[in-house]
Amino acid sequence: MSGVAEPLDIIKRCLDEQVFVKLRGFREMKGKLHGYDSHCNMVLGDATETIYTVDENTKEISSATEKHQMVFVRGDSVILVIDGTQI
Repeated sequence: MSGVAEPLDIIKRCLDEQVFVKLRGFREMKGKLHGYDSHCNMVLGDATETIYTVDENTKEISSATEKHQMVFVRGDSVILVIDGTQI
């Protein structure tokens, strides 16, 4: 990874680009990264949030999606950030 001195440098490269963000609580978001800070708080635009649930009886996984024009993602819920062009 040339040109990456700190972990946040990877996120900096993704500014104004599509990103995939895996979150705690069986959630994930895809959207355009408009901003971030040192705590990994992020602002995503044109975002799609997917929430997964598991039925305890049947163990089946279901999902629900929501669209957000603009959303703030709290950094302590972020598990993984991937450049959206890589997924």
